[in-house]
Amino acid sequence: MPAYLIANVVVKDVGKFKNYLKATPPVIEKYGGKFLVRGGEIQICEGDWNPERLVMVEFESMERARAFYDSPEYEAIKDLRCSSAYTEFIFVEGLPPETID
Repeated sequence: MPAYLIANVVVKDVGKFKNYLKATPPVIEKYGGKFLVRGGEIQICEGDWNPERLVMVEFESMERARAFYDSPEYEAIKDLRCSSAYTEFIFVEGLPPETID
């Protein structure tokens, strides 16, 4: 069953955050992740949620998403994110492929 990393990112230090942006894709790819959303225009339709920079990454399973997040490779660059941006991260399970029509 697919799983998704969803993050709201508020960048505080653009220069440092750019280093994080360069370092992250190879680690995500190593764990089978694929960016679906990486920034871009946001239009609020309802509610109070106002994400600044939204990121969505698809993994083949919750186990692969957690393997990425808990990996030594990501641990080595996580401080770049934490020191350059405020972030909110969640993982959510998707629907099995056969239920999506």
